Amino acid sequence: MAEFLQQFVNGLAVGGIYALIALGYTMVYGVLKLINFAHGDLFTIGAYLGLTLLTSFGLADRVGPGVAVLLLVVMVMGFVAVIGIILERVAYRPLRNSPRLSAVVSALGASIFFQNAVMLIYGARFRVYPQNLLPKISLNLLGIYIPLVKILVLVVCVIMMVGLYLFIQRTTIGTAIRAAAIDQEAARLVGINVDGVITLVFIIGPALGGLAGLMVGILYGQIKFTMGWIYGLKAFTAAILGGIGNIPGAMLGGLILGVVEALGSAYISIAWKDAIAFCVLILILVVKPTGLLGERVAEKV
Repeated sequence: MAEFLQQFVNGLAVGGIYALIALGYTMVYGVLKLINFAHGDLFTIGAYLGLTLLTSFGLADRVGPGVAVLLLVVMVMGFVAVIGIILERVAYRPLRNSPRLSAVVSALGASIFFQNAVMLIYGARFRVYPQNLLPKISLNLLGIYIPLVKILVLVVCVIMMVGLYLFIQRTTIGTAIRAAAIDQEAARLVGINVDGVITLVFIIGPALGGLAGLMVGILYGQIKFTMGWIYGLKAFTAAILGGIGNIPGAMLGGLILGVVEALGSAYISIAWKDAIAFCVLILILVVKPTGLLGERVAEKV
């Protein structure tokens, strides 16, 4: 039971990261019906930006670990959000009225550009986060010892996911986003600035992706310029698992995928971790093709 609980907590931590990335996919798809294949690379940029801010400014030594992590979260989310705005303006907005395949090709091109830009700037080898960023202490929970960094990652992910859900469901701007996701033309007729909504989506999604990259760097301690591909693929799987275009579905899909991976690695083999996750996805799609919570679509009246 102790081993099960340990792996379950590990799965929740990595699942929270998958969920943060998946939210970016599902928000863009919900409004534009576009899979933003460059989103995984924005996640990578967030990880490298966090490392740059840590090493260049020495935040952990100047202000202490706790404040340093808080500043990193704010700055990384802000920088990656700006990159997301530029991406939407340059790669997607000119193709908004073009066939959908054109935007997909543009997304793939942006992904290749970002990945190679990171490689040219930082190099192809692994980069390592400072080891003294957070104190190496563990908390005893029900007889298992959980590192503080995993608790921090899980708490931050949950706060961001709940905050986004409340923002989308309880605010006027969130209502405008949901209206644009259902029918852009109808949203324009009632006075909603659809272009502004799309820009906001490309602020929130990349910001969450950049935060996820920072969390991976803090959690695992090392990053590589190609990691956006596998994490992006897993997050895309999580979005489909929960129901593409469905924000609670992306959250649920990410957490389930993380737990399944962790338990599969512990009880079967770590070599089969990725295969197990995709087998679960195939099973869900065979049984319920729209995902666990279903794709959000407009109601016909």
